[in-house]
Amino acid sequence: MQDNKLTPWWLVLINGIAALILGILLITSTGSTVLILVQFLGIYWLVSGIFQIVGLFIDSTAWGWKLFAGILGILAGIIILNHPLISPLVVGGTIVIIMGVQGIIFGIAGLVGAFQGGGWGAGIMGVLSIIFGIILLANPLLGAAALPWVLGIFGIVGGIAGIIAAFRMK
Repeated sequence: MQDNKLTPWWLVLINGIAALILGILLITSTGSTVLILVQFLGIYWLVSGIFQIVGLFIDSTAWGWKLFAGILGILAGIIILNHPLISPLVVGGTIVIIMGVQGIIFGIAGLVGAFQGGGWGAGIMGVLSIIFGIILLANPLLGAAALPWVLGIFGIVGGIAGIIAAFRMK
């Protein structure tokens, strides 16, 4: 009998365990965990930028965008690695600003959908999303400070869900 599952159960289990451990670390040892995660992000961006530029010699299609992405990745990686104590706030603040803008855009789309027959639910969610976006944009550093705990809670809940899903797959 052939098994047609795309993802092995043990891979889901490892993913769930990793998410759970990361979530617990973000809650219990916030500062050092965020510092290490941002440093890994800096290393990733640096290596990714180098590979983007090296990849130009293999595939030169859209070379302008690849060169730009490569240079941007290298610069971001170097900046993060050279400023390890400030980088978590800058990266976190940037993520919060992006989330705030997305909240406003999704909220406007929800309101438009509500007025086009989407109902009260879409309208209420649109208004709440706009309010959430404005709050994040008004206080991005406060949002960045709360982000590790929010991600920690998501990691714990997602990790437990992943572990349960893995055992159900088995």
